[in-house]
Amino acid sequence: MFLGLRQSLESSYGKNGFFGWRNPVQRFGPMRGQIMHISSGGKRPKKKIYHRVHELDRVMDLQKKPRLILQLKSVIQSQKHQSLLLRDLEKQVGFVHKWNFMAVIEKYPMIFRVNGGNRTPPSVELTEKAKRIADEEAEASEQMEPILVENLRKLLMMSVDCRVPLEKIEFIESELGLPQDFKGTLIPKYPQFFSVKDFNGRVYLQLENWDSSLAVTAREKRIALDRVLDSVGHVRKARISKDGNFSGPYAFLMSYPAGFRANMSYLEEVQRWQKMEFPSPYLNARRFEAADPKARKRVIAVLHELLSLTMEKRMTSAQLDAFHSEFLLPARLLLCLIKHHGIFYITNKSAKSTVFLKEAYDGSSLIEKSPLLRFNDKFIALSGRRDVNFCNGISS
Repeated sequence: MFLGLRQSLESSYGKNGFFGWRNPVQRFGPMRGQIMHISSGGKRPKKKIYHRVHELDRVMDLQKKPRLILQLKSVIQSQKHQSLLLRDLEKQVGFVHKWNFMAVIEKYPMIFRVNGGNRTPPSVELTEKAKRIADEEAEASEQMEPILVENLRKLLMMSVDCRVPLEKIEFIESELGLPQDFKGTLIPKYPQFFSVKDFNGRVYLQLENWDSSLAVTAREKRIALDRVLDSVGHVRKARISKDGNFSGPYAFLMSYPAGFRANMSYLEEVQRWQKMEFPSPYLNARRFEAADPKARKRVIAVLHELLSLTMEKRMTSAQLDAFHSEFLLPARLLLCLIKHHGIFYITNKSAKSTVFLKEAYDGSSLIEKSPLLRFNDKFIALSGRRDVNFCNGISS
């Protein structure tokens, strides 16, 4: 259903405006980003461009080697003696990926050390310096725990029944920053918040305690921070640019790519949308009519909050698509994301299309990082690369 930018989809820019929902069908290629309108009357089809954000595309390229480094670190640490026989590497990562990891071992001697030879089977372990930094992961994980518990509670609070199939939590566990064994380590520690229950033969993670103080979105927190006090103590709204950003309690932060030129009618429509009130993502979606414009705007808020709960403020399209029933997301989710390209960005630079929350990035760098991401950055710095955030939320 949600196959990324490679599928056919309805037009994002029809006669009903950018935020309309009845538009002609269109197709556009994943690399060129061209959107082709089908028109009547024998006229040549119009073309619209899905503007690329090269800095966010670059994030996907820059994460490849760091992801391998962090994964290999975890594999080595999982061994009984913190050392992995090279002949067993294929068992851990598979035949195809083995050669990628062998290249990483050879390329980064500051992180990985190969021992053995002659009559001793060669093995790989972390260098002493890498071990010292790796020891700091325990402290980062301890700092992460309250963050993970709060984010998991918020995720369940947004769902229509305050429960989500456990398999779907596992599907995004890396994006949330959860350890692989969170079912046996994290969940049992907080019975006042979580329980694991069986419904109709399916295992769910159930919310046990609703906390209204958590029902505040990242967008609302940002708006509160953007308000500053002037010298006489009156509240002064932060300066708003003329690129689709408007002040107000129901506004979203917009960021259009270079090359996108919005005309006045477009900005006027965006302003009306920005000023329109909408229900909180933490209110039950079943209370609202899907066709109501306010409910449609609420869907954007739900997607915004869902991405905000992830470590790197991004998820694959398949991961977002998996939560259709829990959050009552629209059937044409991809179209919804494309229409709001000032808020979200979709890239096909990796094997899976990925949706970014644009405001969370400054160029190719994530603005706010969790303790675990900061630890990952420190470990990856041993490779000599320091230009961007490398981490992918991988935990041991």
